[in-house]
Amino acid sequence: MIRRNGEYTTELRPHMRDGEGTVKMEHFWDSERELRGLNRMVARLTLPPGTSIGFHRHEREIEIFVVVRGTGEVNDDGVTATVHAGDTILTGFGTGHGIRAVGEDPLELVAIITRQPEA
Repeated sequence: MIRRNGEYTTELRPHMRDGEGTVKMEHFWDSERELRGLNRMVARLTLPPGTSIGFHRHEREIEIFVVVRGTGEVNDDGVTATVHAGDTILTGFGTGHGIRAVGEDPLELVAIITRQPEA
């Protein structure tokens, strides 16, 4: 299945996870109808400068971020780091994270959330 850029389901999330500003989410695939597996979300997230996703935890799932463009400041379970295009972030299974777009350009991420398989 091919889905072209611009054909994604778009969602605007103001104050995502108690963060600042509005995050634009472009869902590549519908989690119920198309993914039908352990992946809960596969999407492009765009955070305008100063926008953030507030600190939160994933208890029974992991989240992978791929930084596509821009610069971000990540709180990786209490450790703060700066990330740039090409960097990746892995979090979940009880650890927490938050991210903020810093600099003059938007921060663009590909985000993948995968559920833990049932035992």
